[in-house]
Amino acid sequence: MTTPTKKKPALFLDRDGVINRDVGFVHKIEDFEFFREIFEICRDFNCLEIPIVVVTNQSGIGRGMFTLDDFMSLNNWMLSEFQKQKVSITKVYFCPSSPNLQFDSRRKPEPGMILEAAQEFDIDLKNSIMIGDKESDMIAATVAGIESRIIIEDCVRDGSTATSSVKNHGELLEVMQEYLFKIKSII
Repeated sequence: MTTPTKKKPALFLDRDGVINRDVGFVHKIEDFEFFREIFEICRDFNCLEIPIVVVTNQSGIGRGMFTLDDFMSLNNWMLSEFQKQKVSITKVYFCPSSPNLQFDSRRKPEPGMILEAAQEFDIDLKNSIMIGDKESDMIAATVAGIESRIIIEDCVRDGSTATSSVKNHGELLEVMQEYLFKIKSII
């Protein structure tokens, strides 16, 4: 008789504004500027063998501002840059739908991408962490059942569904040490 595997929590990251500076519809390598702190945060989670999942709306595809090939080229480059920093990203989920088109359960604030990752990688959503920079990230995480939600405050409004907020990536790095301690106690 086999013992069932224990689900692991994951670290969910939005892309633009969390991994890189959000300069609006980033789709070219020359416009992609990493936040350096994200590498250290991710390495710490890799050391614990915690999946790292990127969930990103990419409505520029649906709006015709750039192509799926443009996105995939940038995504592949981004993943290779993570590898150079000794960081493994489990998977990148993206939603190309424009908010002006029909309803899409994968487009944040809907939880579709998070739920898809949870199914594919047997993720413990309750004990997972979501880091985002928009309320739509926090809503998607809340609906998916993620209890630890951190928003980077560039444009936070009152009433956020975040459980924590930070002013910048330096502060995020400090706060993530507390979350690492919590995760170590449950895995």
